[in-house]
Amino acid sequence: MKPLEIPTMDMTSKEVMRRIEISGDMLLNMGPQHPSTHGVINFLVQTDGEVMKRAIPEVGYLHRSLEKIGERCTYNGYMPYTDRVDYITAMCANQGWAMAVERLLGITVPKRAEYCRTIACELNRISSHLVSAGTMAMDIGAVTPFPYALREREYINDLLEELCGARLTYNYLRIGGVAFDLPSNFEEKLGTFLDHFEKILVEFNRLITYNEIFIKRLAHLAPIPAAMAIDYCLVGPNLRASGVQFDVRKDLPYSVYPEFQFDAPVGKGEVGTVGDSWDRFWCRCEEMRQSCRILRQCLAQIPKEGGTMAKVPRKIKLPEGTEAYSRIESARGDMQYYVIAGAGENAYRVKIRTGSFTAMGIIDVLSRGLMIADLVALIASLDVVAPEIDR
Repeated sequence: MKPLEIPTMDMTSKEVMRRIEISGDMLLNMGPQHPSTHGVINFLVQTDGEVMKRAIPEVGYLHRSLEKIGERCTYNGYMPYTDRVDYITAMCANQGWAMAVERLLGITVPKRAEYCRTIACELNRISSHLVSAGTMAMDIGAVTPFPYALREREYINDLLEELCGARLTYNYLRIGGVAFDLPSNFEEKLGTFLDHFEKILVEFNRLITYNEIFIKRLAHLAPIPAAMAIDYCLVGPNLRASGVQFDVRKDLPYSVYPEFQFDAPVGKGEVGTVGDSWDRFWCRCEEMRQSCRILRQCLAQIPKEGGTMAKVPRKIKLPEGTEAYSRIESARGDMQYYVIAGAGENAYRVKIRTGSFTAMGIIDVLSRGLMIADLVALIASLDVVAPEIDR
């Protein structure tokens, strides 16, 4: 039996229903407000009973023309909008935009500002992975880990609120540096949090990561071989879980990351198949541990003196046609900004490449033959965020 053709704009509702009747399958909409999609996303699911033949992502519900807005705003004025590219890891989205414009300007960010950026981004990475791990556990039936994760995320939010005054869309980074220096006693509070959180990670792994039921639910589920992960342009933990050791912070280092010692965890098939859903979950848990390593090194190595902003023109005007490209390792992987300068105070072209958008492309292939309930686990394991998909 041939797979059901997904409806197109030129097909009437009667034609769609006729195809369904002929095949004997059902065409279901999972979304766009389904709780496990973690955003306004829809999946067109062709199913024969509980077994899926295909699950086609239908995106666009959250499209806000963020790239076009970047071509209408001034360079500085666009910074708050980058918070909305990935609102879970807004600090990293800020940094990608700042680095692209800094390369256009040819300016060097002060060392202390680079450390402040790294502290903010790594704290934000931990908070993002906590949301991912907690919601993934809850999506497949384990409710208790989610409050545990949220509790730790609140500690991070308290630190970031003290740093910049916000708890979600931070707008902390600036072109040329950061908006504020570290507040008094911030380093001591961060050290206290790390002492606490590293113990909590051990507890979290005992609670859910190595839970027997959790392992049986995720091991061998939707494995992605290394070659397939590369072919579908997966990035971040989704790529590394398949055994591909690529991390922008290590392989294309930026900021002060070359000064740190840390590992980029890769999937090993410890309880199942390399690149399965459990490996993707485990990689994010282990990355939180590595972020703690980086933060401790930040506290030990941050320059005690120095400014937090370079000299940046109040009105940024660049030679028309000049271009710059930046890549940073966000919580969802390789985030890229491509900017072409316009004739005035704004860019001619802004292009943003995100990890969630590339991850959506592989769901159709992975979903074939899975149970409908497994689609929930698959989506959660890829850690997609709706604003990153649509922009």
